[in-house]
Amino acid sequence: MALTLRSSISFINQKETKILKAFDDVSAKVYFPKIKPFFRLRAKSSIQESHLTGNKNNTWEKVHEPSIAHNHNDSTRVPVFVMLPLDTVTLGGTLNKPRAMNASLMALKSAGVEGVMVDAWWGLVEKDGPFKYNWEAYAELVQMVQKHGLKLQVVMSFHQCGGNVGDSCSIPLPPWVLEEISKNPDLVYTDKSGRKNPEYISLGCDSMPVLRGRTPLQVYSDYMRSFRDRFRDYLGSVIIEIQVGMGPCGELRYPSYPESNGTWRFPGIGEFQCYDKYMRASLEASAEAIGKKDWGRSGPHDSGQYNQFPEDTGFFKKEGTWNSEYGQFFLNWYSNKLLEHGERILVSAKGIFQTSGVKLSAKVAGIHWHYRARSHAAELTAGYYNTRFHDGYLPIAQMLAKHGVVFNFTCMEMKDRDQPEHANCSPEGLVHQVKMAAKTAGAELAGENALERYDGGAFGQVLSTSNSGNGLTAFTYLRMNKRLFEGDNWRHFVEFVKSMSEGGRRQRLPDSDSKGTDLYVGHIKGIQKEQPKEVAHV
Repeated sequence: MALTLRSSISFINQKETKILKAFDDVSAKVYFPKIKPFFRLRAKSSIQESHLTGNKNNTWEKVHEPSIAHNHNDSTRVPVFVMLPLDTVTLGGTLNKPRAMNASLMALKSAGVEGVMVDAWWGLVEKDGPFKYNWEAYAELVQMVQKHGLKLQVVMSFHQCGGNVGDSCSIPLPPWVLEEISKNPDLVYTDKSGRKNPEYISLGCDSMPVLRGRTPLQVYSDYMRSFRDRFRDYLGSVIIEIQVGMGPCGELRYPSYPESNGTWRFPGIGEFQCYDKYMRASLEASAEAIGKKDWGRSGPHDSGQYNQFPEDTGFFKKEGTWNSEYGQFFLNWYSNKLLEHGERILVSAKGIFQTSGVKLSAKVAGIHWHYRARSHAAELTAGYYNTRFHDGYLPIAQMLAKHGVVFNFTCMEMKDRDQPEHANCSPEGLVHQVKMAAKTAGAELAGENALERYDGGAFGQVLSTSNSGNGLTAFTYLRMNKRLFEGDNWRHFVEFVKSMSEGGRRQRLPDSDSKGTDLYVGHIKGIQKEQPKEVAHV
C-alpha cells in the first residue's frame, strides 16, 4: 500500500545485541560485509519507459527536464539524510540503545550520508508540565552525531506518534495537554460523525488561550524557543535544519485518513475534519461574510465516508458539487485555513531561528490515490485544494518561498505502474506537479520516500526525480532500522548515496568497489590489526 506517512521499526532486537560487542571494544575494528553490487541503478521513470514503448498516454510526458543547479557547493550534489527510528528517545526521556545508535551512525558516515533526521517529540520533551522541558536525551544524540561528523535535521513534532501507517510505538501528546482535551474535546479535529482525533490540536483554536492560558501557537513557539536556547552552540553547524511540524505526522494537512481502529483503509477518499466548534464557527463566519448563511451550517452533506470512492458520492463524483459555487467556497475556506495555520507557525519559527544559521522546512503529504480523478478527492479532504481545474500546490509553494522555507515532499520513490489500478493513483504525476509548483514559486524542494524501500527500482526512481527538471536540494531516506544494514539492502543504499553525491550521474559503483572491498566503518583508539572473526551488523 502506498502512503506518505513515516514508518518505523525499532532498533535491534534484544537478542541481537550480542553482535554489537565490537562497537563497545575500544580496541576493535568494525567491518561490514563485502559489497558486490550486482545491479545498475537506472535513473529512468516508468513514465519515460511508457513513452519509449509507444504508450499514447502523454499526460505527463514533460516530467523530465534538464537538470538545474541546486543550492550546494557542488551544483549537482544531492545530500542524503537518514531518518532515525521513531523511538530514538524512550518514554522515560533517555536515548534508546545508545551503543547500537553509535554503531549505526558510524556505518552511515562510512556510506557517505550527510546526516540524520530525528523527531523531537512534544509528548516527551514537555511531558511533565507546561514549560518543563527535558532535552537531555537529544543533547546526547546531538553530541554523538557531531562526533561522527554528521549533520542533524530536527523535526518539531507537535503531533502524536501512533495510529498511522508504520507507527511501531506510541507517543501521545503531553499528559497535561490530554487533560485539557478531556475537559474540552473540541480542541482536536472532528469528523462529521463526531469522531475525535487526538493526533494534533485543531487549527481552529490556534489563537485561543486553551492550553492553560496559552494558545497552541504560543505553546509551539515557546517549545521552539526552548530548543533554540538549549542547542544554541550546535545550530548552523551540527543542527542544520529544523522541520516545523504543522499537523498529523508532522505534515501540513488535516488528519483525513486515520488508520487507527480501522477507520480508514487505502485507497479511501477520507473525510473532511471541520466539525469541532472552532472550525464550525469559522465556517459560519466566512459564509455570513459573503451573504450565504446556509453554507456555514455544516460541511458538505454528500461527501461520503472514509472508505468510499469519488464516484460513490455526490460531492466528489465527476460532475459533483465540488466544482459548484458552494463547493468552491467550501474548498477555498478549508484549504485557506490550513495554509494560514502553516504560515502562522512558520512566521513564528522564522523569528526564533532567523539568526541561528539553520534552514527551516515544512513537509507536505504525497496523497497520490485518486489523483487521476477530476476531483482529486483524497487531496481535498486532506486540505489540498487540488483538482483538474485548480492547482492546490502552487499556493503552498508560494507561501513557503515567501518565508525561505524548504518544501519537503514525499513519495519520491513511487512509480505509477506499481500502484493498484482501482486506486487511480499517479505518484509520478503528483511529484511532477509539485516540482513545477516549487519551480514557479522559487521554493527549494527536498524529498523523502513514502514507504520503506530497499530495492534498486525505488532508488532509481529517486535518482530520476532528483536529476530532472527542478531537482532536489536534499533527500531524506526513511528509515534507519536493522533491515537497512542487511547485505543486499545495504549495497543498494551505499550505491544510491554515491549516485546522489554525483547528482544522479553515477549508474554503478566503480570497479574498485564492485570487486568486493570491505566497507570500512572507521578506527577507534588503540585499533587492532587483525580483523575480528565476527562481522558486526546493525
